[in-house]
Amino acid sequence: MESSERPTVDATPWVGAVTRVELTVTDADTAQAVGSGDVPVLGTPRLLALAEAATVGATASRLPPGFTTVGTRVEIEHRVATPIGGRVVAEARMAKVDGRTLVFEIVVRDGRQVVAEGRVERVILDRARFLAKALEDREAPA
Repeated sequence: MESSERPTVDATPWVGAVTRVELTVTDADTAQAVGSGDVPVLGTPRLLALAEAATVGATASRLPPGFTTVGTRVEIEHRVATPIGGRVVAEARMAKVDGRTLVFEIVVRDGRQVVAEGRVERVILDRARFLAKALEDREAPA
């Protein structure tokens, strides 16, 4: 393979894969703690991190060695407040594959109701190449 060619991964068979990640809300997960508000309920940044963890879980065991995914786009609607001690489950379902782009539908529930819904996109890439490019960009003169 020439150095300019990018290795590819066919993720099409993964469409429909579902992964769940759960969290019991602690003080560290609140809007107060993460700087997104002044109330002691699950902060939206923490909810988003939970949703992204579910998307990572959906791909981690499927990717060949040397590959990873990075988040590139997020749309999320945080509808219901979850207090400290509340338990939420984020479910990520791979809805679509478009080349290297993976599209996940996200639903977060607290057992009684939908807390949040949205979509997360991730891109499959060569891990070493990505890190080399990130370092190169950092060291480039401004």
